[in-house]
Amino acid sequence: MRHSFFCIDAHTCGNPVRLVAAGGPMLPHLPIGERREIFIREHDWVRRALMFEPRGHDIMSGAIIYPAHRADCDFAVLFIEVSGCLPMCGAGTIGVVTAAIEEGLVKPRMPGVVAIETPAGRVDVAYQMKDGFVDAVRLHNVASYLHQGDVEIDVPGLGRLVVDIAYGGNFYAVIEPQKNWAGFEEMTASRIVDYSQRLRHALAEVCDPVHPDNAGIRGVHHAIWCDVPASSGADGRSAVFYGDKAIDRSPGGTGTSARMAQLHGKGRLPVGSTYRNESLIGTVFEGRVEGAANIGSFEGIIPSIGGWARVIGHNTIYVDDRDPLAHGFQIS
Repeated sequence: MRHSFFCIDAHTCGNPVRLVAAGGPMLPHLPIGERREIFIREHDWVRRALMFEPRGHDIMSGAIIYPAHRADCDFAVLFIEVSGCLPMCGAGTIGVVTAAIEEGLVKPRMPGVVAIETPAGRVDVAYQMKDGFVDAVRLHNVASYLHQGDVEIDVPGLGRLVVDIAYGGNFYAVIEPQKNWAGFEEMTASRIVDYSQRLRHALAEVCDPVHPDNAGIRGVHHAIWCDVPASSGADGRSAVFYGDKAIDRSPGGTGTSARMAQLHGKGRLPVGSTYRNESLIGTVFEGRVEGAANIGSFEGIIPSIGGWARVIGHNTIYVDDRDPLAHGFQIS
């Protein structure tokens, strides 16, 4: 049997976003968090086939749109990428909104604003049109917070590091320059991937954060390495690691949210402040601390992320059961 998927390919500030517009599995009309569990259990081959080689690559990310279960949302999104089926993806959301509006897949109840049901919660997005295209997007993300500060771990090849654990839609290890990691000077992307793999393995031995309001969100699977900006128009520079060997080409939406939550939790970024975060390729997300929030017993923030995306093509992808590589592969 040959399965057909019609996809709209885009990128958000450099990071790929593949929106599955047709061919995704039919799921029961349940909250998207419950649909995510069903997808992972019964349909994860779709994610692997569309994200892994030979149809995808090591940094591939994507999403599938479903009808919203919540009455206060325009539609629901299931995020798929090489690292799994995520609770939330900031760059993915910006790309999804851009592609869905430009291609007419959704009709917002209020022009210029959409409310999205994600596994992590409701996410509000404002967008601006110019000459018939989505020119800019501002994502109002889920409540974010500093979960644990000053976690000491021994990372092979680096030595002892002190990291913070912050949540911005996914849990992150936040690493700032210190004795055993001086920053991005003379650092290659491949070396950051190598260090991130070792860091994540070391963290798993000592830290297993669980979201206070959603026990299905747990564990540190992402890292954000932070440094001073390379350009005068930014406040910081970062590299977000996810999957097995991916470095986000954008500054990272949930990563920038986690970074702002970490800075706020340490008293370095008050409510109302902006934080312009630069990626390794020079693209910038404009973060803003919109307000304070309580997440269980934690004090956190409501972050927003401003960015842009561009649609780069339409893509009809076949997954043939006769193909020995139908469900994709990764090279370790």
